[in-house]
Amino acid sequence: MSGTCVIGLQWGDEAKGKLVDLLAPRFDLVVRYQGGANAGHTVVAGDETYKLHHIPSGILHAGVQNLITPGVVINPATMLDEIDALAARGVDCRKNLRISERAHLVMPWHRLEDATINATEVRGESIGTTNRGIGPCYRDKVGRTHAIRMADLNQECRDDRIRTVAQQKVQMLKGLGATEEDLAEIAPDNVVALAASWAERLDGMIGDTTDFLLDEAEANRRILFEGAQGALLDIDHGTYPFVTSSNSSGVGVCAGAGVPPKHINTVIGVCKAYSTRVGGGPFPTELNDSIGDRIRELGNEFGTTTGRPRRCGWFDAVAVRYTARLSGVTRLALMMMDVLAHLDELKVCVAYELDGKRIDRVPSHAEELRRCKPILETMPGWKSPVDDVRKFDEFPAGALDYVRWIEELVGVPVGILSVGPDRAQTIFTDSSSGLALASAD
Repeated sequence: MSGTCVIGLQWGDEAKGKLVDLLAPRFDLVVRYQGGANAGHTVVAGDETYKLHHIPSGILHAGVQNLITPGVVINPATMLDEIDALAARGVDCRKNLRISERAHLVMPWHRLEDATINATEVRGESIGTTNRGIGPCYRDKVGRTHAIRMADLNQECRDDRIRTVAQQKVQMLKGLGATEEDLAEIAPDNVVALAASWAERLDGMIGDTTDFLLDEAEANRRILFEGAQGALLDIDHGTYPFVTSSNSSGVGVCAGAGVPPKHINTVIGVCKAYSTRVGGGPFPTELNDSIGDRIRELGNEFGTTTGRPRRCGWFDAVAVRYTARLSGVTRLALMMMDVLAHLDELKVCVAYELDGKRIDRVPSHAEELRRCKPILETMPGWKSPVDDVRKFDEFPAGALDYVRWIEELVGVPVGILSVGPDRAQTIFTDSSSGLALASAD
């Protein structure tokens, strides 16, 4: 059993990229298995800060093979920009990045569809997509007729296929009210030429990942699976319809990467010591007050991909318990502990009140979740900085009390604590000694 997964347990932005970067040196492969360029992973290495969207966070380690597998949807233009930006900083993706030929492409018309449809509100509230074409691409993937895959870039029929799809998309988007300027961007000849340039520049990086990954797993190579977004945004199991377009919980790993469950033995569930959310949708513990503003300021809670201010609130143990069970989490990584060190009082949601009744589950309907009032319990803040803590027993007693409280409510031991963005500001508990070894480099 060779696989370890890093899964976000909230609504994304839990600092998964930092953790993958930290663990990557002790693994042979890092695998991205779902989502698209709507993911934003920030990695701080010394004085350098990298913001990654398509590229797996293991790319900063030359000896680690990075795979983008079939469950991911790829915008080639965005990916090439990211590859060029990394190359300018001395990171050559061609040496250790392989892109699945089965992965689907986010085409220019997908972004136009996304922006047009996202302008339509659901009961007065936008779904809140990043307008990057992710949802429309997944829709075409399932619909099949208009889908374009990486493998199509190297086929003799490429130009004819793309031209045909582009012609149909122009007609469809006319009906949706797209402007002439927008339609000119997706004119068949323009997109055909664009695809040809993608094929040329990505040549040598596109290939099989499924058989390759199975071979590596069966050889007991060490594999780190990197989740994107968060489990509460899972298309099937999240706060639908205010979700992403892929299976962003732990249940999506096997399908997206192409490996059976027997090759996964460790699941690290990443969550903040509080809660955040970007975009629309219900958020039971949201703080629309000075405390929420303070958390946002202290945590620099603005989206990596969009720059949007994140909505902030207290830790929701009901939601995290649900996603931890759903994802098969074996250890929690509790991030952003340094933010809570500045607060006088800490609260945690231990249950919901729905229509006058106490419940301890996450309702499946967004309108029911919207009506849920958080039942909060309180403890005093520890009011002592933890930014310089490097060992578990160096934490203030109040901080350790908070950690044990989270463990009890979620039902999973905390194995990792983070007190800042740098690699060195990550502490491994005794219960996760194996993971601590993984960070030794």
